[in-house]
Amino acid sequence: MAAGRALFSSQNGLAAVAPLSSIGYRARGLATSLPLLRRRCPSAFVSSSARCCSRAHSEGAGERVKKPEKEEAFVLTTPLYYVNAPPHMGSAYTTIAADAIARFQRLLGKRVVFVTGTDEHGEKIAAAAEASGRRPREHCDTISQSYRILWRELDIAYDKFIRTTDLKHEAIVKEFYSRVLNNGDIYRADYEGLYCVNCEEYKDEKELLENNCCPMHLKPCVLRKEDNYFFALSKYQKTLEDYLTSNPDFVKPSFRLNEVQGWIKNGLRDFSISRSSVEWGIPVPNDDKQTIYVWFDALLGYVSALLEEGEQINLEQAVSSGWPASLHLIGKDILRFHAVYWPAMLLSAGLSVPNMVFGHGFLTKDGMKMGKSLGNTLEPKDLVQRFGADAVRYFFLREVEFGNDGDYSEDRFINIVNAHLANTIGNLLNRTLGLLKKNCQSMLAFDSTIAAEGNLFKDSVDQSVEKAKYHYENLSLSSACESILDIANSGNIYMDERAPWSLFKQGGASSEMAAKDLVIILEVMRIIATALSPITPSLCSRIYSQLGFSKEQYEAVTWEDTKWGGLKAGQIMAEPKPVFARIENIKEVDDKNEVVQNKNKDKKKSSRQGLVEA
Repeated sequence: MAAGRALFSSQNGLAAVAPLSSIGYRARGLATSLPLLRRRCPSAFVSSSARCCSRAHSEGAGERVKKPEKEEAFVLTTPLYYVNAPPHMGSAYTTIAADAIARFQRLLGKRVVFVTGTDEHGEKIAAAAEASGRRPREHCDTISQSYRILWRELDIAYDKFIRTTDLKHEAIVKEFYSRVLNNGDIYRADYEGLYCVNCEEYKDEKELLENNCCPMHLKPCVLRKEDNYFFALSKYQKTLEDYLTSNPDFVKPSFRLNEVQGWIKNGLRDFSISRSSVEWGIPVPNDDKQTIYVWFDALLGYVSALLEEGEQINLEQAVSSGWPASLHLIGKDILRFHAVYWPAMLLSAGLSVPNMVFGHGFLTKDGMKMGKSLGNTLEPKDLVQRFGADAVRYFFLREVEFGNDGDYSEDRFINIVNAHLANTIGNLLNRTLGLLKKNCQSMLAFDSTIAAEGNLFKDSVDQSVEKAKYHYENLSLSSACESILDIANSGNIYMDERAPWSLFKQGGASSEMAAKDLVIILEVMRIIATALSPITPSLCSRIYSQLGFSKEQYEAVTWEDTKWGGLKAGQIMAEPKPVFARIENIKEVDDKNEVVQNKNKDKKKSSRQGLVEA
């Protein structure tokens, strides 16, 4: 056996791990003879309060003027999605949620850096490209572009879209690899074990099903033996245990923290960070027979994405542009990589860990797991084309408690969206504007502050707004939607109880009270449009337009605009028209068509009888 190398198997305490659907980047350079592990464990994580780098990053690409002081950024990320196939609803769900959080943080006045992108290296991607008759790069270009198109259709306002095949990542990963190597945490060894091609991961026999089938993909794993480079994860066992104990908010929801602590308690094993059998990837520095394994390549995308065009490409510059991330949003299937492997890698390179990793649940359809073999996949592009971005965004953020699993059924989708957006919110606005046009020539007679003097309804609206803010801040997106819908429900009740249409008929003081009531309801609609804008940005823009505001005024709103008093006397409202069209399901359409056909048959029958009688 050559010096500095050892033979290991999965039973010997080494584990090679790979990606599912996440992130990526490039690397090169460094010595071929890597030392066996030197046990130098860092004493502690770098704390948030002791971060050596200031955060900086401006939204928008290109040249920018250097500022003497850089504003701290709120950096949140989705996974960098694996491009073995076009985007699915699970990818869209994570990204919709991230976009809502980013929009809320912008409303608070924060400088947000919202990172998403595509992970483009690995065996599975090379196989997908070959199956489609394309070269790997061409395949990656096509699928990556399909993500950009879908995000545009879903009103996703990301700041950075990073690809692991972007050239600038190579220098970042090279420097990161060098740091980890110099810390004694990379060594070379032979590895033999059962490998799942779909997971791109070596598996323990105890976690496999009958016939060594992967529990996620239900396909047999294959026996492989490889000469790989390994990362010494095991040396960070105690450090990770201590950190999670003293920082319980690092992993959310709390029940996911319990999972992570369980994994660590069961013992951490070193994992492979290279592959000798995969050509489509970044070559290991000075060893062109190996490519960097996807996770060690991919996770660095969160850092290198922060680089601006024209800046020096190095870790220090990337870190100073916003690292550590405030929030990683991921699916629960890749929690281990983000909450165990990633922090250890960062520690080894002397970088700070992210502030929080949030693992959300899976989506099912009609109570069943989705899959092509079952013929029940849910295509986000089809949903958007049929129902629009607002409907898709609202349903999944309102109906799925963020962090838990959630289910989609078309009937429930249509019922919820119609009830909440078309009826409760849309109809309230439309009928109020209709009354204003009929009785006040579409002009507000009072400031909203004066109209609401001594009115307890205003206080209940203020309380619901505070609840919504609390829920947004705690990533309880469903509860935030519920609090905002409560305002709309209360507005409908207020409208029905006050019956301004009757008060206008009475004239005099009653007519004045009715005019105030309309101002109050329209102020409520303005507040709803501000508070709900992270969830349904296009719908809320249309509401603002109906209230007589320009697109520029809507885009300039902040959370401060949820405070009462935005509407002023003399403002002219727009011509009333529905802001959200009611969705008709297929059964309703079929029933209506059947009724029409029956009426036509009756008419023809009557007509024939008339001719006979004549």
